[in-house]
Amino acid sequence: MTCCEGIQGRRLYRDSDRAMLGGVCAGLATHLGFNLKVTRFLAVIAFFCAMPITIVGYLAAVFLIPVAPSRTHDDARSEDIRKDRLREEILRAKPTVNEVRERYRSMDERLAKIEKYITSSRYELDEEFRRL
Repeated sequence: MTCCEGIQGRRLYRDSDRAMLGGVCAGLATHLGFNLKVTRFLAVIAFFCAMPITIVGYLAAVFLIPVAPSRTHDDARSEDIRKDRLREEILRAKPTVNEVRERYRSMDERLAKIEKYITSSRYELDEEFRRL
């Protein structure tokens, strides 16, 4: 999947819920899947590098890009619930300290058995049979 395949079905909107000035950076970040802080930082850099073009482009975007339909309280609440469930699933998927300790203990036992076999005369005998 390329970066553009996920955004083909979506429209570009200004995000008034997370807006600082006009919501253009928030809308672009949402539409392209970028981090909002990075998008704003790049907009500030563009402002300092090419001030007149950036101002005209930003104002054009404010007037030409429609405002996103605002989320209702229920939509925001359902998204918060979804994020909480996802966070809980991630926490459940992480192994506990005891599970990690048990896994390392079993690996240590297997390694000890391998070392014991490699250093035994049985290993030397098996190697001689393999060479025949």
